Amino acid sequence: MPNIHSNISFALVNIPVIMNSVIKNNDTAFNQLHKKCLNRVRYLKYCPYCQKNLKEADIIKGYEFTKGEYITFDKSELNKLKLDNEKEIEVISFVLLSAIDPCYFEKSYLLETEHKSKAYYLFCEALKKTKRVALAKTIIGSKFYYCILRFTEFGIILTTLYFAEEVKLSTKFTMSKINPKELELAVKLIDSLKGPFEPEKYQDEYRERLQKAITKKLNGQTIKINKKKSSKQVNDLMKALEKSLKLKK
Repeated sequence: MPNIHSNISFALVNIPVIMNSVIKNNDTAFNQLHKKCLNRVRYLKYCPYCQKNLKEADIIKGYEFTKGEYITFDKSELNKLKLDNEKEIEVISFVLLSAIDPCYFEKSYLLETEHKSKAYYLFCEALKKTKRVALAKTIIGSKFYYCILRFTEFGIILTTLYFAEEVKLSTKFTMSKINPKELELAVKLIDSLKGPFEPEKYQDEYRERLQKAITKKLNGQTIKINKKKSSKQVNDLMKALEKSLKLKK
């Protein structure tokens, strides 16, 4: 995604920012090929009723309000529905980050200041001092989002949020009665495994295996993967916890 020039609207304060995507897709890309001739498969937009291939100009969008029945929208009609604050990140309140469940987080963008804006630095310091995040609304591409702005060591990061109807959380979890001895062992096991979060240490193991396989194929070698042996499961919870602690020691 190219850099997007935007503007944080904070009461009567306007803070120009540049929005950069934090996430880079690191997946190994494959093309779909015809097995017989190894040529790439093409995807054509085809109308089975008219029995013809279509151009982009031939296509409009339709909403199916009942089975097989549509109301249609062309591009000019959809453009009329766009919101006016397209280049604005409008702050509507300030909340505690801990009040937002991480399952609502979608995608993150770094908001940078182009000309060392005093307002940007002031906003950063205010977020840091109050230990709150700004809840805001904005448009990215053609989609409307609610989002949070939080201060980090890298500057302000904007994270888009899923809407409540997109998050499938229905009934609240009810705890069962726990054996105190089992709880004590579980806490000890957690303590034995605790450590700092160091994301640079966590590599995509599947991607690494795939890259090695590609290199082997390029060199005419056969792919041989030694599968990891599955560990034997212990059905008794107390025994499983005790055994896990012994293995850690």
